[in-house]
Amino acid sequence: MAFNPDFDLFQLPEEYRELRSAIRQIAEEQIAPHAADVDENERFPEEALEALNSSGFNAVHIPEEFGGQGADSLAAVIVIEEVARVCGSSSLIPAVNKLGTMGLILQGSQELKAKVLPDIAAGAMASYALTEREAGSDAGAMKTRAVRDGDDWVINGSKCFITNGSRSTWYTVMAVTDPDAGSHGISAFMVHRDDPGFRVGALEHKLGIKGSPTAELYFEDCRIPGDRMIGEEGTGFKTALQTLDHTRPTIGAQALGIAQGAFEVAVGYVKERRQFGRPVAAFQNTQFTLADMKMKIDAARLMIYTAASNAERGVAENGEKLGLMAAGSKAFASDIAMEVTLDAIQLLGGYGYTRDFPVERMMRDAKITQIYEGTNQICRMVMGRQILA
Repeated sequence: MAFNPDFDLFQLPEEYRELRSAIRQIAEEQIAPHAADVDENERFPEEALEALNSSGFNAVHIPEEFGGQGADSLAAVIVIEEVARVCGSSSLIPAVNKLGTMGLILQGSQELKAKVLPDIAAGAMASYALTEREAGSDAGAMKTRAVRDGDDWVINGSKCFITNGSRSTWYTVMAVTDPDAGSHGISAFMVHRDDPGFRVGALEHKLGIKGSPTAELYFEDCRIPGDRMIGEEGTGFKTALQTLDHTRPTIGAQALGIAQGAFEVAVGYVKERRQFGRPVAAFQNTQFTLADMKMKIDAARLMIYTAASNAERGVAENGEKLGLMAAGSKAFASDIAMEVTLDAIQLLGGYGYTRDFPVERMMRDAKITQIYEGTNQICRMVMGRQILA
């Protein structure tokens, strides 16, 4: 971000402002009109997928050499933020496409990148398969196994809570290749939905983000070629942690967008709603609530943009570690999203509790941002350990 002496404020460079304007127009015109129906009927946001694919905003992070736009991390979070502002479920299309390919981009061979990334740039989707029923926050306790068989690997096990799991073509899958080596015995693989022995299981019934299918994945003697391993054997857990350093800010951006959307609805409502002979906006307690909401959103945005910008450079400034910035920005923004959406419901009163207004949906969508890609408790543990290291 640059300092503008004419207006005495920090602002994004022009190219990012133009990007925001472009994706906001698409979101408002092609995604927002379907958001309530997507939530009500728990259906995948096909309209959003088509709009994002046709505009190239489905996976802006894919490098140009593989058919993508080669956008940096700051651009990616702006896209996710603007889509989430109107539909939390739809924002998971670009967010999870990045999550599902970031490990490959960071550690994969050029040959494997050339096999996978052009598909994603062309409109296929990717998912990230780390979590298991007995290995959530304790990811190192995973049981899914991969055993070498000639030139191939054979995977057995299952994964759960996989975002967009029933819609993806490619999956980054973590599996144990050396059960005696602890976290150093985990390796990362790219699995295709057509690989023999792979299948998608049941979908979860969720509180929010109902338009994004959350699935179980099963690997039953799932055979994949040997060149589908990401990086070296035993480096999967390291790849997983590196991925989260780059993608936790994207979940923060989703939370930020949801909060911004709820704030705008609340502002519009209190200007129109009249009580005791004047607009609700005229009351001091309303103004104080809006001021608090605005301050929280602005602070979260600065944290998210700072973390994303530093993730792109691969280092954090002032000696801080990248993981600390990523975890902190995600935890703060998601906590703010819950606070802001609850305040928005309160400002709308009884109407805020109905489906006639989107703030109740936004509150339900916001909740998951405190849980996935590392619960906020885990994020605080990450921060605490790095502060004390």
